[in-house]
Amino acid sequence: MLNNDHFYNRTIRKIVVAFGTIFNDIFIVRYTADGLHAKETFKVPLTWGAKEKYLVRLTSDPTLTKSIATSVPRISFEMTGMSYDSSRKLPSTMRNFAATDSTSIKTQYVPVPYNFDFSLSIYVRNTEDGTQILEQILPFFTPDFSVTVDFIPDMEPKYDMPIILNSVSNEVDYEGELMNTRLIIWNLQFTAKGHIWPPVKSGKIIRQANTSMFIDSQNRLEQTVYVDYANGKNYFADSESIRVDNRGVIGQVEYFSNSNTGILTVNSLNHLLEVGDVVKGDYTNATYTVTGLKVNPLEGSLVKATPNPSNALPDDEFGFAESSTRWPNI
Repeated sequence: MLNNDHFYNRTIRKIVVAFGTIFNDIFIVRYTADGLHAKETFKVPLTWGAKEKYLVRLTSDPTLTKSIATSVPRISFEMTGMSYDSSRKLPSTMRNFAATDSTSIKTQYVPVPYNFDFSLSIYVRNTEDGTQILEQILPFFTPDFSVTVDFIPDMEPKYDMPIILNSVSNEVDYEGELMNTRLIIWNLQFTAKGHIWPPVKSGKIIRQANTSMFIDSQNRLEQTVYVDYANGKNYFADSESIRVDNRGVIGQVEYFSNSNTGILTVNSLNHLLEVGDVVKGDYTNATYTVTGLKVNPLEGSLVKATPNPSNALPDDEFGFAESSTRWPNI
């Protein structure tokens, strides 16, 4: 779909398996008449299937030799529906990353949140068996219980999936002859807050990050100009305050070439300098006339960040080494 290669993450299957696994180790213990000694212990079978079909399976008896008492207790469950959960939606541009080797990584966009509805039915012959099974389930749901699922083995993060117990109800089946054994059914409704994952794709590791800042001389508080060096007076000092009296311009010297190139860079300006401005220094009393403006965009700084050590892998512990270059030479 959408020109993607075929992919199948088995997301829904894993959600069903994770749900069923919670209930696959429930035991029934039968006690002596005094209730003090266990005389029989057995595991309650768990199967996938709709309640209606499972009831038919329990009560059908073509040979007239089977009774409900020999078929229960039993537990069955099924997924009854799924719906999109907008409350858990993450920004679609977010991605997860996992290292493949020293030069490449695997990437995957964040999953789509869905709620999965499950129905679990407990079939017992007597009330004691039903309450014994319920008491092994209900204390863990308050009202939710989280299970950790490794949905995408190729990616590192494992997700905690909350499973919420919505309701508990029971019913007693007296169908058939009056002397037939009754069937007690407990129905539990759950919601699993899962996700459905998009495909995993390959990418390259970024081993250097460059941060550049471009400054336009027509639209900034830092400005580089050319001055009449031959007819100027004294030399500007670094960080010296400057002013243009007839226009009320004030600023601070950031760089002065102190050569016949006549380059002056000032910052903290309240107004941009213009050709013809007479710039005076408050400390050195240096005086120069602006003869030209550096109009072209100026790359004011370049910061490079690289892993330290440089051969570090994404899964390793590493720091960063940074280098900074600024223009003009200030």
